[in-house]
Amino acid sequence: MSVPDVNPAAIADVLTRWLSTRIATDQSRWLRDRIQAVSDGDKKALFLAFGLVSRKLGKADLALSVEELTQAESARIGWNPAAWTIDQAARTLLLLSFPAPDAATWVATLDQLFAAGEMHELIALYQSLPLFPHQSSHALRCAEGMRTNITAVFQAIAHHNPFPSEQLNDDQWNQLVLKCLFVGVALDPVVGLDARANAPLAKMLTDFAHERWAAGRAVSPELWRCVGPYADDAMVSDLEKVLKTGSEIERQAASLALKNCRHSRSATLINESGLHLSGLHWSLIAAQSYN
Repeated sequence: MSVPDVNPAAIADVLTRWLSTRIATDQSRWLRDRIQAVSDGDKKALFLAFGLVSRKLGKADLALSVEELTQAESARIGWNPAAWTIDQAARTLLLLSFPAPDAATWVATLDQLFAAGEMHELIALYQSLPLFPHQSSHALRCAEGMRTNITAVFQAIAHHNPFPSEQLNDDQWNQLVLKCLFVGVALDPVVGLDARANAPLAKMLTDFAHERWAAGRAVSPELWRCVGPYADDAMVSDLEKVLKTGSEIERQAASLALKNCRHSRSATLINESGLHLSGLHWSLIAAQSYN
């Protein structure tokens, strides 16, 4: 995927406007004073304010309007803060206020926050990766974060976040998709899922499906989404098996995968299934899979 230009100053301006209408005057004064100190390069002020944000400003939802979400997309392509909270927005604003003349210094400061962060702070940090300066310098941090055993932190990386699809290499990307299935979180909110599909990923996912079947465990219907475009003979046979023996939602998912498959048998298998694909899409499959 192409990597869009990131303008931290424009993003900070948007965050400032949102927060100004959602926090009280005394809270605004506190945040403004901390931002001034942080913008002067005071690292201690950054660390202290970062930890105090939730206590000073609260954790209420930002509850952004449609217009404000449009502002987010305009400020940074792919940015979707629909589920963000006030403390997350303020923490991001503090970070964007810290001087970033060179990547090494800024990343070193960021690393200290990652190392000391508790769960809510880590969520704020990881979901803000696409907004930070020196974008390419954070790919390793993103890949390391994928190892977390805290589901909410992993989702901050994997869901509604354009950074992984823009910056991770194929091996790292494939591990992210596989981990979503392994820990049982939805694939549909993964930005760039279809664009980053690839043949090695399809092989990994079908191998994973075989392991699940051998253990007598269910396979997420979403798994087949990244298999269809690269399905070979063996994978098409797996999809045929799902069509014949799966539940209704599993059969629908297999049909959608075959619809996006270039294999010579795909159209025949869809026709033989008797399923009607009109109005069926992967978001609907995901919603039904995790209700």
